[in-house]
Amino acid sequence: MVTDTRSCAQCGVGFSPRREHARFCSARCRVAWNRLNASGPAAVGDALDWTITAMRETIDRLQRARGWDQPHAFAAVSEAVWWVTMVDATLVRYHPDAYDGVLAGHAAAEREIIEGTFGGLRFVRNQMGYYLDHADFIKPGAAAIATWTWRPLPEPGLDSLPARGQEWEMTRYREYQARLAERPVGETFQCAATFLHRASESCLTRP
Repeated sequence: MVTDTRSCAQCGVGFSPRREHARFCSARCRVAWNRLNASGPAAVGDALDWTITAMRETIDRLQRARGWDQPHAFAAVSEAVWWVTMVDATLVRYHPDAYDGVLAGHAAAEREIIEGTFGGLRFVRNQMGYYLDHADFIKPGAAAIATWTWRPLPEPGLDSLPARGQEWEMTRYREYQARLAERPVGETFQCAATFLHRASESCLTRP
């Protein structure tokens, strides 16, 4: 557990977040903030529906891709990472109840896989193209890009980050090693997209 204290975005009270992106000290403050700041239900629904569609189309292209050159394939993987982590962050930030409800519907072992998969993808998002090259993450294989695998990685150098940031990033790194390393990239994205699609459907059907 990462030791951290931050101020609630609604009431200003200090609290210890259970999630990296947590902004509120309680469900009551989150609801109050949303009532004051959130867009209308139709606008929120349209935006979420659009991003989910874009994510799924990106992943579907990657799953079908064969015979691409490495730069093209690496770019496709990077785009899929971006869409998945963006949709996940949006749901966690603005629809945490729906997100948690869908997550709670899985058995404990499945929840661990899902949460670890997203943690590992956040590590890829933060490192790929900035501190590590695409080829450091991805091991090419057969013609089908989805069968290429994530490479195991040594521990990252995090001295440039503050102590709190180092703790978060080391957690993501460990999840990458446990849930992504040596597994096919297509399997990772399929797991993530399936969960996010269910979570988005749940939040859009809530009153």
